[in-house]
Amino acid sequence: MDKKKPKKVFIQGAIPPEKIATSIANHQSKTNIGAHSIFLGQIRADKIDGKTVSAIHYSAYEEMAENVFHKIREAAFSKFDITCAHIYHSLGDVKTGEICLFVFTSSAHRKIAIEACNYFVEEIKANVPIFGKEIFEDETHQWKVNK
Repeated sequence: MDKKKPKKVFIQGAIPPEKIATSIANHQSKTNIGAHSIFLGQIRADKIDGKTVSAIHYSAYEEMAENVFHKIREAAFSKFDITCAHIYHSLGDVKTGEICLFVFTSSAHRKIAIEACNYFVEEIKANVPIFGKEIFEDETHQWKVNK
């Protein structure tokens, strides 16, 4: 397999629904694809110690994080028979109800697309150095801990 150059993953702010729709529409011409799997991570209004989360501020050392995304992507392409994969993650402020992570995998068959999408999400959560600061309605904050 040819070495692919790293793709840009980060988007400033929330991922707009139009970007998701455009990504789906752009694949209609790829008639070797029989299935897509999509994961959308959305900000919850969690209640923590009596306070409600109103947003998460994401930060990362971008070059390092993009490198990890690239390694996950390369591993996924060797592990799964996928046609393509797209990953977008927010940086900066994302309000409750907005999308902060978009993973989109395509394959000839649904099982592979679904398994690859799940693989991406789990690997991203476990290995990519992205930091989330939960901002509460009273403007205090705490660092998010992935569970």
